[in-house]
Amino acid sequence: MTQDEARAELRRLRGSIDNMDSALVHLLAERFKVTQRVGELKAAAGLPPADPDREAAQIARLRALAVDADLDPEFAEKFLTFIVTEVVRHHEQIAAEQGE
Repeated sequence: MTQDEARAELRRLRGSIDNMDSALVHLLAERFKVTQRVGELKAAAGLPPADPDREAAQIARLRALAVDADLDPEFAEKFLTFIVTEVVRHHEQIAAEQGE
């Protein structure tokens, strides 16, 4: 393979990566819109911002999906934990605002 061919293939692959990154951002935005509503419902009902049982079940589910998809389950867990931490922070903020 020549350098020009390699560069052309890199451009093609990077274009695919860019498309997937865009899709991920849009999916995360939609996910956070839904979790925003969850936070509002929890706050209105006086439920706690975090749900450790739900989080544990989601981690187990995501780890299994990762294994099926040939993705490192440790990475998948870290990724979900990062997202859940942010969601809980948002839920705490919503609860604090509704308690004012």
